Amino acid sequence: MRLEDAKLKLSLPEAICVLAMLFLIIAIGIIHYELVPHIPIIAAILFLFVYGKIKKLPFSIMEAAIVKGAVSGMGAIYIFFFIGMLISIWMASGTIPTIMYYGFDWISGEYFYAVTFLVCSLIGLCIGSSLTTSATVGVAFIGMAAAMDLSLAITAGAIISGAFLGDKMSPLSDSTNLASGTVGVPLFEHINNMLWTTIPGFLLSLIFFYFLSPDVKLSRVEEIEAMTKALEMETNISVWSLIPFVVILVMALKKVSAIPTLSAGIVSAAVIAFMQTPNMTVAKLADILYGGFVLKSGMEQLDTILSRGGIESMMFSVSMVLLALAMGGLLFELGVIPSILHAVRDSLTSVAKLISATVFAGISVNFLVGEQYLSVILPGKAFQQKYEELGLQPKTLGRVLEDAGTVVNPLVPWGVCGVFLTKVLGVPTLEYAPFAFFCLICPLLSLISGFTKVGIHYK
Repeated sequence: MRLEDAKLKLSLPEAICVLAMLFLIIAIGIIHYELVPHIPIIAAILFLFVYGKIKKLPFSIMEAAIVKGAVSGMGAIYIFFFIGMLISIWMASGTIPTIMYYGFDWISGEYFYAVTFLVCSLIGLCIGSSLTTSATVGVAFIGMAAAMDLSLAITAGAIISGAFLGDKMSPLSDSTNLASGTVGVPLFEHINNMLWTTIPGFLLSLIFFYFLSPDVKLSRVEEIEAMTKALEMETNISVWSLIPFVVILVMALKKVSAIPTLSAGIVSAAVIAFMQTPNMTVAKLADILYGGFVLKSGMEQLDTILSRGGIESMMFSVSMVLLALAMGGLLFELGVIPSILHAVRDSLTSVAKLISATVFAGISVNFLVGEQYLSVILPGKAFQQKYEELGLQPKTLGRVLEDAGTVVNPLVPWGVCGVFLTKVLGVPTLEYAPFAFFCLICPLLSLISGFTKVGIHYK
């Protein structure tokens, strides 16, 4: 989308009023009425239709804008389906259970916060879902911290930092795929480029959690012991189950595109599932790939972690992305975003100013709307052309969107992630936020990158 292609030319005050009304509609629906994001966004789209009609814009043009906006995310949507299949078959083959099993083997009372951060990072990376990691493994860590009389706020900060680091860097994450699709960058190129801020953020967070951790040595805690025993009895724990992970890693390092890489991970895991599960059939495999893997171990936390995946599980994300992109298309066609950018574009004359504006835009959308996807999509579409004008590669924009969008949402008390995490971990957002070091550090690192030019790529 190009700013000059907008059908309407609005004044800055009018554009700000329309955007404020849009944020109000979405915020009331998500925050006050606690609706799923889809309904408020549909309401916002209808509001934009009414506004466009008042401005005498034909419905046909607005409908075309919706389609144009949705088409921009089709690459990510196709990848979502492969991710759904990969998650489910990695559960069935024992790939994720095996990684979890060896991850839990690190746990001890000593350096508890640092180990919590590391384990949640690993599991978040393998699962690709920050909320699932926090709501399952995170709850176990909260129970352990309570039993050892440790700080629940710091524990929650370590859980969330690790979970969102894993989510940000995982090829299985819908937000990671969304960011790469929004700016039009291959998935693994996008992930590789995020290392510029992720590695320093990881190391700094690890150092903080290391020094905050108690200097005590305890035997393995009951919750972890029970979970590892259940993993041994109910899943396929084997070094062979790690082959699909190695396949994905090797192909990612060789920069093979996403769909062939994900397909190789699916096929290799399917072969291992057939080898290690005597009663596996083609029909059962198809059901797992579509409907997801279901574990019935009798241990609720473990069943919640491993019963997931499949094409069907991606429909929430796909529908959300389509609606958000459609709204973005309307915002461009109606001239709302172009008018605001035209008003400030003369001041965005340097890389530092542009990246700073992108960072603050991502944070603002998180706090105004409280929705993670929109904090990536709206600034991404708004600033994409300006990055091109300054000769920056799209992957630079993609990294900033993740640093200021994806990982900031859990810091918002009324945001979707903030509300969810407070509920499942039992720690108020304002209490754990000061200790969610990774989420706090990433936006700062993006700002530093803009001023120092470290990690900035030009065409």
